[in-house]
Amino acid sequence: MFTFQDQFSTATKANFEAQLALIASLTGKAFESVEKLVELNLTAAKSSLEESAINARQLLSAKDPQEFIALSASQAKPNAEKALAYGRHVAGIASSAQAEFTRAAEAQISETGRKVTALVDDVSKNAPAGSENVISALKSAISNANAGYEQFSKNAKQVAQTVEANVTSATAQFSQAAEKATTRAKK
Repeated sequence: MFTFQDQFSTATKANFEAQLALIASLTGKAFESVEKLVELNLTAAKSSLEESAINARQLLSAKDPQEFIALSASQAKPNAEKALAYGRHVAGIASSAQAEFTRAAEAQISETGRKVTALVDDVSKNAPAGSENVISALKSAISNANAGYEQFSKNAKQVAQTVEANVTSATAQFSQAAEKATTRAKK
């Protein structure tokens, strides 16, 4: 039979190992996201340089100011669309990383809560008489902490959804503005 100190020592060790595993997992996810961003930026930079050279040659070959303006206008829309696609891709990478972090954190917190509850239950079985109030208070504190985390988690998800909606709205507005600017430049 385990003593009270052995139970806490075992629980602390298991919790520490779980936290190390979580940190390793989150670090891996962070590196994957950074790798995706670097790859996206390299691809975008290469593409942008190639397209800029082509566009500059086209503009330099214009025979008069009207042709120059027409060429500029024709290049504006594809460039705006590419910028929007890039922004969406970055937002997708960030959203995916945030979702992975949230899932990992929720799983870790859930597992830790389960282990703490099991430990308290085990300790309460072996607790000396008269400690029922302390055990009850401890269980209540754990329950309150779990409820607080659940509320925090819900609020964080709402914030993430609001930010995502705002980014989508801003992207749509930018797209409309670019479309109007392109249409005006063509006239």
